[in-house]
Amino acid sequence: MGFTQSAMSVIKSGKGNPIIFLPGFTTPGSVWDETIKHLPGSYESHIVSYAGFNGLEPIDTPWYGAIKKQLADYIKNEKLSNVTIIGHSMGGNLAIDLAAEFPSQVTGLILVESIPCMREMMMPGTPASSLTYNNPYNDKILTMHDEDFKKMASAMAQDMTLSSSKVETLTNWSIAADRKTYVYGYTDLLKLDLRNELAEINIPTLILGASFPDKEMIKANYEKQYTNLKHKEILIVDSSKHFIMFDQPEWLYSQVNKYLQQYAR
Repeated sequence: MGFTQSAMSVIKSGKGNPIIFLPGFTTPGSVWDETIKHLPGSYESHIVSYAGFNGLEPIDTPWYGAIKKQLADYIKNEKLSNVTIIGHSMGGNLAIDLAAEFPSQVTGLILVESIPCMREMMMPGTPASSLTYNNPYNDKILTMHDEDFKKMASAMAQDMTLSSSKVETLTNWSIAADRKTYVYGYTDLLKLDLRNELAEINIPTLILGASFPDKEMIKANYEKQYTNLKHKEILIVDSSKHFIMFDQPEWLYSQVNKYLQQYAR
């Protein structure tokens, strides 16, 4: 069963306690298909894709805020309760926002390779107010020749997975993305800081990270960023980059399933 709004689409399948699956930036909801196949029992899956990606029509800015609002409306309209949200990367940001907004409906939270304030990690001390849609870097990407953009996307993809067969997949997702969504949507993500929202979340939260490039540094960064989150378990997997579902799929399934069996039966 499908559901489409201007900022997102949702494919619903299965029966049982609901799980909302949120992909990362440029990534289609189908990135979760194998995880769903390995779930420990029967669940109602809500698989989300975002405007401007995965063949969906783009929307105007602010992009992230529109997706967040429509996801909130979706939870209300579908009358979802006892919901677990599983988010990868940017999907984890949306998961945090929704868990903070719906404390009685959202009862489970799994965040995969997701940081509540990416800006602080990438450009420490930079205020969100200094980031604008119109800047020289964004203009450069918007006007970049397709072949140069493909080279850039391929280089970025190689930093996101150890699986050489998946590099082309990630590259093609970026190439297929609406260019303005790719550029301005990323600006939206850099402006985000959800560290204060973490204090409003009281449910057990599983945080899964990848060891690349340095396991101890990664663990310390997660601990710092998630200081305000009360009930959390942080696990870092070896031999993996950003797309754990590609690099260490069995480990991912195992951790997700253990959590679900404990908290979402």
